[in-house]
Amino acid sequence: MEQSIKKTASPPYGIIAVLMIGAFISFLNNTLLNVALPSMMKDLDVDTSTIQWLTTGFMLVNGIMIPSTAFLIQKYTVRRLFLVAMGLFTAGTVIAGIAHAFPLLLAARMVQASGSAIMMPLLMNVMLVSFPIEKRGTAMGVFGLILMFAPAIGPTLSGWIIEHYSWRMLFHFITPIALVILLIGYLKLKDKKEKVDITLDVFSLLLSSIGFGGLLYGFSSAGSKGWDSPQVYLTIIIGVVSLLCFIVRQLKQEQPMLNFRIFKYNMFALSSAISAIVNIAMFSGFLLLPIYVQTIRGISPMDAGLMLLPGAIINALMSPVTGRLFDKFGGRILAIIGLFITTVTTFYFSRLSFETTYMSLVILHAIRMFGMSMVFMPVSTNGLNQLPKRFYPHGTAMNNTLQQVSAAIGTGLLITLMSNRSESYGKELTQSAMENISEQPTTAALAEMQQQIALKAMLEGINYTFLISAIIIGVALILAFFIKRAKPAEEKTDENTASRQVKIN
Repeated sequence: MEQSIKKTASPPYGIIAVLMIGAFISFLNNTLLNVALPSMMKDLDVDTSTIQWLTTGFMLVNGIMIPSTAFLIQKYTVRRLFLVAMGLFTAGTVIAGIAHAFPLLLAARMVQASGSAIMMPLLMNVMLVSFPIEKRGTAMGVFGLILMFAPAIGPTLSGWIIEHYSWRMLFHFITPIALVILLIGYLKLKDKKEKVDITLDVFSLLLSSIGFGGLLYGFSSAGSKGWDSPQVYLTIIIGVVSLLCFIVRQLKQEQPMLNFRIFKYNMFALSSAISAIVNIAMFSGFLLLPIYVQTIRGISPMDAGLMLLPGAIINALMSPVTGRLFDKFGGRILAIIGLFITTVTTFYFSRLSFETTYMSLVILHAIRMFGMSMVFMPVSTNGLNQLPKRFYPHGTAMNNTLQQVSAAIGTGLLITLMSNRSESYGKELTQSAMENISEQPTTAALAEMQQQIALKAMLEGINYTFLISAIIIGVALILAFFIKRAKPAEEKTDENTASRQVKIN
């Protein structure tokens, strides 16, 4: 839908502040879970392929919900959307805190996700329309600093909580904060919107849900069921077909739910491709490192969190710096340098061993996060800068959709790669060990041998997955050389567009 944005003389800092706090809590909740996954696996008696659904399921719902946010942002006020989003997130957090079975916990995470899905596109759209293009990098940098503070404190806080309390305390800790933010939003958020005459195309929503849902479910299930399972390849096929039908339908509509015509803007299309590729590979560090340090090396959750802390702090502090550099130099040079650093460090993570020192992990992760800090914000902001203002809701919705979809696909794909490689290598080690045994081992010796084989196989699976991740990021590095500084495309207006304005006070 085409719409013009009428900006006030100064940005609506009050609205932005409330939205940022809400987004921060949502982001913090995700980072808290990463270190806690091994403890959850043990307490709930589930394997790696199952527990990753707490992450994948969250992103699955996000991937289904976010395409509709372009419509929601244009149809409803910021206040109304925020209260609904924060209300859903809070309800999901309360349910997750009392969940004593994995299905209930997964359902609670999905309720959280339904609220979180609205939060980020809403905030991004307000940021885009509130700041001129020449100041947008700096504004996004400050925005990034606040949000990146979540992964800076999340793992360490999570490690401390897991070491002293049950993992359920992770949700109990968030609940009162979320309730306070919900109350502040109810009392303080006030914005006006003229009546917008648009309706949601239910059939498009259905196609979108089946398309993204089928695609994500298929990739995510491959880790536990195998790629030859009909449940995997049939859902992927159904997802692809539904997604193609959804795209064709959107291209034929005058007011599409999600406007795919924005991909005709080359810098936006390129930035989307780079972000999606990096996102697929990025989760190797977030998922595999906690498994490596806790399961293979026996490092405590607290120390695992502390290991990730320096990298997260660097990532947060670099955000406003990167924003200013983007305003001055553009996104190309930042993306090239950042992706080169990320590719090299990810490759070095593919050479982990049982003797890799704790300090080596801290330094390598910190350098990797330093590289990543120069990628996402500059690349995505450069792409969004090329879009006319009327496409901002669609641009932010598309970016967030691709982010969630690629992350979910990446999570499922990486876990599948790790599981398959660990299984095949474990069989090789077992066969080799049995051939070299001269006499029947005792039960205790056999159990110890099997445990050692399992750990070696898991380590091999993690290293192999990091190597594939490095190759994937290398593809994004090549694409980064084609980035050019984006200029806003010419705005086309008409009488109907002029009559539909979003007023942010």
